[in-house]
Amino acid sequence: MIKKGISLMGIFFLSALSLFPLPILYLLADGSYLLLYHVFGYRKTVVRENLLKAFPWKTLPEIVEIEKRYYKYLASLIFEVVKMTTISKRAIRKRFVFKHTELAETYLKSGQSVLFCSAHYGNWEWGTIGIGLNFSGSHYPIYKPLSNPVFDIWFRKIRSRFGNHMVAMRQTMRALTLSKNGPTSFSFGNDQAPAKDESHYWTTFLNQPAAIQLGIEKIAKKTNRPIFYLKVKVLKRGYYEVDCVPLCLNPKKTENFEITEMHTRLLEGIIQQEPAYWLWSHRRWKHKPPPGTLVAQAN
Repeated sequence: MIKKGISLMGIFFLSALSLFPLPILYLLADGSYLLLYHVFGYRKTVVRENLLKAFPWKTLPEIVEIEKRYYKYLASLIFEVVKMTTISKRAIRKRFVFKHTELAETYLKSGQSVLFCSAHYGNWEWGTIGIGLNFSGSHYPIYKPLSNPVFDIWFRKIRSRFGNHMVAMRQTMRALTLSKNGPTSFSFGNDQAPAKDESHYWTTFLNQPAAIQLGIEKIAKKTNRPIFYLKVKVLKRGYYEVDCVPLCLNPKKTENFEITEMHTRLLEGIIQQEPAYWLWSHRRWKHKPPPGTLVAQAN
């Protein structure tokens, strides 16, 4: 009960904080950056190790510069997520602009469902609620539930404000079955490490062996739903542009793991071009391939 009470107090505080306009929240983010990076060093060892391994050709001053930019963005991202509790549809449409949506819309308006693939790059939370505002049909984001049940319920609620139907990862197939009678879009963030016992495909990602989640490829090949990659670009603080890129329009004709390599290579290129906006504080490479495992090499 004590833990639940503390969680409810935290939610009350965050909800009240979200009432402040974004310029005020960004001032708070500037102060939070100093705390995160210079005072507490939040996961600084993890971030530095990830960057050094991902970019072995960069000098230490270059790595530190990316590191600082990452923490500055992370601080802003935290307060942008807080703002989701009260942000308006108009503000999301203004600040998170979707481009080249015509082909995906053609599928949806003709009654055919699609799959969206993206990553923890830029403000993926605004992107999640933005999909429901920019595409026809019902939107089902696939997510990993939080360990704190009180915060999980709250977070599901704010992610669903504009009509999203949040689906826990292990309920994906059930949701697909229940929603098959109308055009839908299911969205996947495929850059997090799968559980150790679910690490069935290994490839080279950012200069390191990495297990890749296979969920979107399995579903795409089973249903032949076209896949679109949502390629996010950070324009400036609080403003984003996302390009709806056709990744694979006929999944059943692909070879095994071909789709997985497609979205992995696309994300890799995005990160290499502008690395500061990816989630470097995540322990992405915590699992190592067992001895004798075949690790695919990037072309």
